[in-house]
Formats: sequence, structure tokens, C-alpha cells
Amino acid sequence: MATSSTPPGGPPVRQVPDRIHRRRWAILYTLMLSLLIVVLDNSILNVAMKTIATPRPTGLGATQSELEWAINAYTLVFAGLLFTSGLLGDRLGRKKVLLFGLAVFGAGSMLAAFAGSPTQLIVFRAVMGLGGAFVMPATLAVLMNVFERDEQPRAIGIWAGAVGLAIAIGPIAGGLLLDRFWWGSVFLVNVPIVLIALTAMLILVPDSRDPAPGRMDPVGVLLSVVGLVLLVYGIIKGGQLADFTDPQVVGTVAGGLVVLGVFVVHQKRSDHPSIDIGYFRKPAFSAAVAAIALVFFSLMGVTFFIVFYVQSVRGYSPLQAGLLILPLAAAQLIFAPRARLAVNRFGARAVCTFSMFVVADTMVGLLLLDTRTPLWVMEALFFLQGAGMAHIMPPVTVAIMQSLPREKAGSGSALNNVFRQVGGTLGVAVLGSLLSTTYRDRIQGRLDALPGLPAAARHAAGESIEATLGLAAGMGRAGRPLAAAADRAFLSAMHVTALASAAVSIVGALVVLAFLPGKMEPAPQPAEPRDERKAGAAR
Repeated sequence: MATSSTPPGGPPVRQVPDRIHRRRWAILYTLMLSLLIVVLDNSILNVAMKTIATPRPTGLGATQSELEWAINAYTLVFAGLLFTSGLLGDRLGRKKVLLFGLAVFGAGSMLAAFAGSPTQLIVFRAVMGLGGAFVMPATLAVLMNVFERDEQPRAIGIWAGAVGLAIAIGPIAGGLLLDRFWWGSVFLVNVPIVLIALTAMLILVPDSRDPAPGRMDPVGVLLSVVGLVLLVYGIIKGGQLADFTDPQVVGTVAGGLVVLGVFVVHQKRSDHPSIDIGYFRKPAFSAAVAAIALVFFSLMGVTFFIVFYVQSVRGYSPLQAGLLILPLAAAQLIFAPRARLAVNRFGARAVCTFSMFVVADTMVGLLLLDTRTPLWVMEALFFLQGAGMAHIMPPVTVAIMQSLPREKAGSGSALNNVFRQVGGTLGVAVLGSLLSTTYRDRIQGRLDALPGLPAAARHAAGESIEATLGLAAGMGRAGRPLAAAADRAFLSAMHVTALASAAVSIVGALVVLAFLPGKMEPAPQPAEPRDERKAGAAR
């Protein structure tokens, strides 16, 4: 990341024009608005799945497979195009890319709200993924070009806090909308927010680009898209099948890794690469992208299985479940903007290592949860977990972005988001698969003991705690012992999954301890006076 040089005896030379510098905080809050709806949309959709599966006119009568594709269509397009969108932002202008992404996301939301069939919903969700892929990297890239280096950690902390907030408030917003309106409202609510964000961006946000981007690398772009799509699809498929040894899963993941390997080789040999692979030789950069992937692995995996605990085991509504996760978001919102203070005092390595261990401890603490645990125990664990993550995500994001020159902010932000997305997808898929497999193992004996239950019904009832509870409800009073057994089986599976998540967090702590520098080294770039900045400067 660019740095301001300090002339002998004088203050640092600033790189952001005065007129941009004066409105930098208004620009940040505008960027947060666009970021909020893109991240929030996925967590809102999870709440609406049951309603969309309901037959018409209440829902669309979507099957389980169609519901999965409504989620996965977005994820695949989003993940596949993240890197490409970052490159285009560096070349064409980050404001232009951001406006395009928001407009496409808003149009996709409008179409999804009025989808007439599950197939249409899947297609329109893919459109939303296209728009979201152009929004996420651009927000962080613009941020890096409107704040001076000394203020970037604080700004990134606020940006990271907005991500955590969006993940947690999605179920609350979805529950409120579904209580009052039809299922399409969870998409339609995006449209007015998009219009406000577009208007604010046109007025406030400056454009910026790489002043010397070089020739485009179409082969590299194509390889990155194909490799990421194959990798993410394989991960998703493994989670759906709860079997990562299935030939289809292994083949797809291996194919994605091979293509990405070819991409790396191509970048090393190209005289106009899309990304300088040499960045990964920097310990700060490599350790930071690994840490961001691992922390999102834990975050997305935990928010996935804790929803089933709160709703299925404890019997709370989707809206109440969303409210119970608020301490996780509140802690991130409180501490993320202040993480820089701890980093300034103790260094990024010490802060991130300690925080990773805090996250691991809270995962182990989930073993305290059972059918009668006071809710304050869970709330306290969520708050501590959010505080730990709030002291990880901003410093590692700063490490990623400040390892690269300012003009490469788009591709740097894209890499940050690629690892974040892959880590989160892995978390849901791997931890979800572990949860499902362990639950089936724990409940299978009880299902086998039920007299007269067909094999197909027995298999279906073991798919999830919801399926088992559905069977128990149909049995009336005779199903109460089965429901109690389902709760015990789920709690056992959740505890195993929490321990696995804790292990991943400990791995993250060791990676950070071994490779993340205590103090960041600035990326080499000559400073320029404000009034002499050329193309590529924020304007």
C-alpha cells in the first residue's frame, strides 16, 4: 500500500486531495451502505427458505434442490467474478465498477422479488451475484484511495464492523419482513437502498484507477474464473452430499485446484500478469489471507449450526434467533473500529494471535450449551467471539491492503474477498457436513428401533434434526421420546462440530504467530504532492 514519505523536519506529504480528504467519512458511510445490502442479502435469504418452499400462493413451491441452487447460483457467480471485478476496477475506474455492480444488484433484486417460478428465482439470484461481485472489492479499493495511510486502519475497522453487522442482522430483517409481507419483500427491500446508495455515490465518491495497468490478461482472467467456480462448486457439492470423498466432489475440487495452479504458473511467466504472484512471498500478505479465510471458516460455520440449536432445540422463532445472535454483531461493531489501538500498542501478530485463541476458546465454550442452558451463557460466548473476530479481521485486512501499492487496491481487495468467500463457503460446507454426519450417526439407532418405519422414511428422518422432529410430530405423544433423542443427538453433533471449529481457529493462531509481522512494512511507492497527482489518483 502506498505510504506518505516524511521530509526531514516536515509533516508527511499527503496523497489525497483536500476536497476528497474533507468528505472521506461521508464516503466511507456511503460505501458501507452498499456493502451492507450485499452481505445482508445472503443471511436474509436463509430465513425466507421455508416460505419460498411453501406451495403457491404463499411461496413458489420450490424443492430442496431448487432452494439450494437459489443460494448456490449467487455464491458461484459471486466467487467466480470477484478477482475479475477487482482487476476491472483498477483498469476502468473503481467508481464506475461500483456503480455498475450496484445497478445490476438492484435490478436482480427487483426481478427476484417478483420471480414466478423457482427457475426464475435461481437465474435472478445469479444476476444478483454478478452485481455483488463488482461491489465488494470496489468498496475496499475506494476506501484505500480516499484515506491516508495513517487513517486506513480505523476506516478498515469500521468497514469490517459493517460486514459482521450485516451477517448478524440479516435474520432479524428477514424475520420482520416475512412477519408482515410476502417472501419477495426480502429482495425488494434492496431496491430503495440501492437507489439511495447510487445517488450518494454519484455525488460523493471519487473515481480512481491504476495509472499504468498494462495490457489486459484475458487468459489469466479466464483461468481465475474457471478455477474459482470449480473449486467453490466442489466445496458446495461436498457439503450437500456430506461426503467430500465422493468422486464428483474430489474431481471438481481437484479440477479447480489444477486450473488455479495453471493460473499461478501463467502469472509467473506472463509479462503482463493480472496479479504479481510475488506478493504471496511476503509473510504479511500470505499470513493475512490465510487468517481471513480461517476466521470466516469459523464465523460462517458457527452461524450456520447455531441457528438450528436456537430454533430446533430451544424452540425460538427465526426472528428471535436473529436477535439472539446480535451480541456477535454488537461486539464487532464496537471493537472493530478500535482494533487499531491494540495493534498500535502490541503489534498485529500479538493481537491477532491472542484473538484467534479467544475465538477458539469460545468455540470450546459452546460445549456448555444444552437444552436448559441459560441464554446469557450463549450471549456471553457470542459477545466474546465477536470481540475476538473484531480484533482479527481489521488488522489482517490492513496487512493485505498495505502490502500492495495504492494503484493495485482493486486486485488486493479482490484477493481479500476471494479468500473470505472461499473460507466462508468451506466453513458452511465442511462444518455442515460434519454436523450432518455426526447427527445421523447419533440418531440412527433410535430410528432403526422404530417399528414399521419404511427404509426410505428412516433415511429421510435422519437427514437433519428438522426431519426427525417432523417425523416425531406426526407420531403424536408417541413421538416425544424420539424428539428428546433428536435434541440429544443434535447437541452431541454440535459439540463435535464446535471442537472442529476450535481446532481450525487454533491453526489460524499458529499461522499468524509464525508468519504475520508485528509491524507492517509499507509497500514501496514514491510519494507525490497532492497537486501533482495524475491519473489513478482519487479524483
